[in-house]
Amino acid sequence: MRQRREVVEHPFGTIKMRVCATHFLLKTLPKVACEMALHVLAYNLTRVLNILGIRPLMAALRA
Repeated sequence: MRQRREVVEHPFGTIKMRVCATHFLLKTLPKVACEMALHVLAYNLTRVLNILGIRPLMAALRA
């Protein structure tokens, strides 16, 4: 289980599960890259919220 948590594919599986989709909604590489970037940003923000909490995150954003 420890090794499985360290696998790089875990975030992609989590993003795929949250979006409930197996394909991208947009076409062409620049649009797909933008869509993926938004998914990754949302994933990273939820991780920061879970790790730090809301107050430290808001304090860091204000600084």
